[in-house]
Amino acid sequence: MSINYAVMVPHPPIILKEVGRGEEEKVRVTTEAYERAAREIAARKPDVLIITSPHTILYADYFHVSPGEEAHGSMAGFRAPQVTFDVKYDDTLASYIEGIAEDAGFPMGTLGERDKDLDHGTMVPLYFILKELPDVKIVRIGLSGLSYEEHYLAGVIINKAVEELGRNACFVASGDLSHKQKEDGPYGLVPEGPEYDERIMDVMGRAAFDELFDFDERFCDKAAECGHRSFIMMAGALDGRRVEAESLSHEATFGVGYGIVLFTPGEADESRRFLYLRNEEKRAELEKAKENESALVKVARGTVESYISKRTVPDFDLSAFSSDEQAVLNRQAGAFVSIHKDGKLRGCIGTFLPTTENVYEEIRQNAVSASTRDPRFTPIRPDELASLEINVDVLSTPESIPDESYLDPKIYGVIVSSGMKRGLLLPDLEGVDTVEYQIEIAKQKAGIRDGEPIELERFKVDRFK
Repeated sequence: MSINYAVMVPHPPIILKEVGRGEEEKVRVTTEAYERAAREIAARKPDVLIITSPHTILYADYFHVSPGEEAHGSMAGFRAPQVTFDVKYDDTLASYIEGIAEDAGFPMGTLGERDKDLDHGTMVPLYFILKELPDVKIVRIGLSGLSYEEHYLAGVIINKAVEELGRNACFVASGDLSHKQKEDGPYGLVPEGPEYDERIMDVMGRAAFDELFDFDERFCDKAAECGHRSFIMMAGALDGRRVEAESLSHEATFGVGYGIVLFTPGEADESRRFLYLRNEEKRAELEKAKENESALVKVARGTVESYISKRTVPDFDLSAFSSDEQAVLNRQAGAFVSIHKDGKLRGCIGTFLPTTENVYEEIRQNAVSASTRDPRFTPIRPDELASLEINVDVLSTPESIPDESYLDPKIYGVIVSSGMKRGLLLPDLEGVDTVEYQIEIAKQKAGIRDGEPIELERFKVDRFK
């Protein structure tokens, strides 16, 4: 058995007659599409519904799977306390998903539950589905701040658990589209709003899941969508299979996009292993780029790869590098190792001033720390190694400056100090375009509050990519 059906649905409370009190009639097309989706799900007689919601527990670097045997919820927060839900969880499947993720070192499981009650992103779909399947069990899964690729992989893991347990499952990807569709809507209008809805309905209507990765995150943020990662996770759960899509409806009557699309998975299709194919393409590009990597990056990458796969720190033959590269590696200086994956920071650790006898040792030391000890991220997994982009910054000696007029975020990094607290920010970072913002981020990193006296230092870097 496997995931035999999937739906993309919105979650506006106003669509419930008890909440809308007549206003729901303005989105009757969405209501009728929802009722059709519920009937189609019921026709498959699933053992369990997998529901992904952007409004359940969300972490920046972890996918939360709701634990326990049951859950309760109500629409009291939307002036309809009489609408209540009592559901049973498929706790065996939830535990199995967690086990597969743990074995793979993937950040997904039942830890950190802050609120046991059902969220409206889960309850609105259940409002329709439970009328057709009153006793169906569910597994509720939250989104995260991780990359699109990690959400797709989460879907792959979910499907693997479903198949290995022999469940007959349907996937419900809950998510509204753009919240910025109309001038008189609750969130106003921006050009990206209608554009997002048009694009996503086209992509999902063709089941062209590979194109979900092409939506720039800044574009999605401007459009104020809340379902994109939910849709990607669903796509991952249908990885490697033919999919027939049927687009039922799209409305933005209240200034928020509501889209409903049905998906019927079919036979295996290697051409639809979208994450694998994407990673293979990236791997080929990275291998080509690695041919021109500087010696400093080769040291950092080789250290990361060896430590993550074998827990050893290798020695390098420095004589194989150019005389200029050897000169940099042999001098004393602070150095930072920055690791990115899929365009997102994956780890960054460094030293303001030299702590070892030379840059070579600084890089090896900081490469291990950046890949395994950055407190903002989980340690890098072996399966990520082929997708990593690594930079090395070698710092000049910091110099004290009297005020911020001596800074330029494109040229100089900054060190902000207040007593024993000290925060550093490297120069020429994407999105850091003003001195004020540069200082503010460095203060946040140091834990320096507004109003505390600060001292400033600046430095330059030699950046090796």
